[in-house]
Amino acid sequence: MSIRSNIQEIEYRIAKAASMAGRSRDEIKLVGVTKTVGIETIKEAIEAGINVIGENRVQEMEEKYGKLLDYPLEWHLIGHLQSNKVKYIVDKVDLIHSIDRMSVVEEIEKRAAGIDRRVDVLLQVNVSGEETKFGIPPEKLMGFIDRARQCKFMNIKGLMTIAPYTEDPETVRPVFRKLHEIFMELKEKKLDGVSMEYLSMGMTGDFEVAIEEGANIVRIGSGIFGERKL
Repeated sequence: MSIRSNIQEIEYRIAKAASMAGRSRDEIKLVGVTKTVGIETIKEAIEAGINVIGENRVQEMEEKYGKLLDYPLEWHLIGHLQSNKVKYIVDKVDLIHSIDRMSVVEEIEKRAAGIDRRVDVLLQVNVSGEETKFGIPPEKLMGFIDRARQCKFMNIKGLMTIAPYTEDPETVRPVFRKLHEIFMELKEKKLDGVSMEYLSMGMTGDFEVAIEEGANIVRIGSGIFGERKL
């Protein structure tokens, strides 16, 4: 199948999952995950309707950003972010999905202040408790937020999680449901410096369940590009 037909299929499935949940397709942002995907292939996806690019690695994002300046794209960093890499993307990224350590928060605040730019972020929550996953444990999230929301140049815009890999997406429904519950609880608190706008959860293997459980950002890589390499 072509990139265009893959995107059409993903769009159909997003719309169907949204409809099943009594939601509109327009509520959901599709992020095309371009890890290991070459520039010409990314351009194919852009021409077929992808306008939000998600990168896992800072170096890859830097390289691709410079080659795609002619396209009106949103750039999301969805992978683990190290403090020493913040300086390379703070002026480029539209949304960072993976904030889970105060050292990174502090570095973003410092670098963003230096260029007078506010940076939007999501807090990554390790709902499943997997030791191999990054993320803030749910029981420590409120304390983390209380510290992070003091920042003047970083906006907390929502939450993100990565569910355990499984052949049956139904088995991770409780993970998505739990994060949605946390998201709604935080929304009701109406905390200064916190706006629960985005709930990023769901990838190629489980995005439909994630949408049914409240996701409004889904991160799709292989569903669009297959297992393509640079």
